[in-house]
Amino acid sequence: MSIPKKLFGRTNHLSTRTLFGAAAFSGVSQDEADQTMELLIAHGVNHIDTAASYGDSELRLGPWMERHRGDFFLATKTDERSYDGAKRQFERSLRRLRVSEVDLIQLHYLVGEEEWEIAMGPGGALDYLLEAREQGLVKYIGVTGHDVAIARMHQRSLERFDFDSVLLPYNYLMMQNPVYRSGFNEVLEMARARGAAVQTIKGITRRPYIAERSHATWYEPLTDQASIDKAVHWVLGNEHVFLNTAGDISILPLVLDAARRFQARPPEAAMQAMVAEWQMAPLFV
Repeated sequence: MSIPKKLFGRTNHLSTRTLFGAAAFSGVSQDEADQTMELLIAHGVNHIDTAASYGDSELRLGPWMERHRGDFFLATKTDERSYDGAKRQFERSLRRLRVSEVDLIQLHYLVGEEEWEIAMGPGGALDYLLEAREQGLVKYIGVTGHDVAIARMHQRSLERFDFDSVLLPYNYLMMQNPVYRSGFNEVLEMARARGAAVQTIKGITRRPYIAERSHATWYEPLTDQASIDKAVHWVLGNEHVFLNTAGDISILPLVLDAARRFQARPPEAAMQAMVAEWQMAPLFV
């Protein structure tokens, strides 16, 4: 049984519904990255999502992209808001990734009003990304963000520009928040109408850390296979979204195994029981 695939928006690329969130490579050794890449290949994962700000992630991916570029849909991100900053950072990403082009470049964590106006305005980062697309350095342009407010901001972004993809949080507990649920569903409908892919993050969040950090993720994750199965299957139960894997390589095998065995979304009672058992709490409020 393999991880199912789905067209990634209007790109014509059949991406595995579980994308590799390469934030997991931010602080690992090359040996650890190599072992993880072998695991991804064994599971048929064919889509990698990294960012300029993910520590050493692009550097760890570089040796693999040099040899296996054609095997992966490759996405990175820029958190710069100006034309010059985005250009400088993206050119650095290409060098670090050892590639001449990527499939997708994304405006990273575009949530704040002032930053949004700069990035989307004249002389902003979007102007450079459009130029990079014209030059053949990238095929597609996306936008990402966290927090409850990102649903509203993504709506504004999609109204301003025809993005090829969006990325935002999505898990059972967060969707119990009526404000976020309404906003997420609106973004999903706007994206579907435009043919844009919808990537989701924070799928296996247990709660914010209440003690010392136990994992590379910046939230406390679920860690047992049964609970990860439920969390992953709940996300994949929405046929219109992709799940980006968690930012910790130790949890990755459990997430991939869950994705490989996906059949249907768990019933509501099972999700409520898991929330109570693991004392789960929303990461964003």
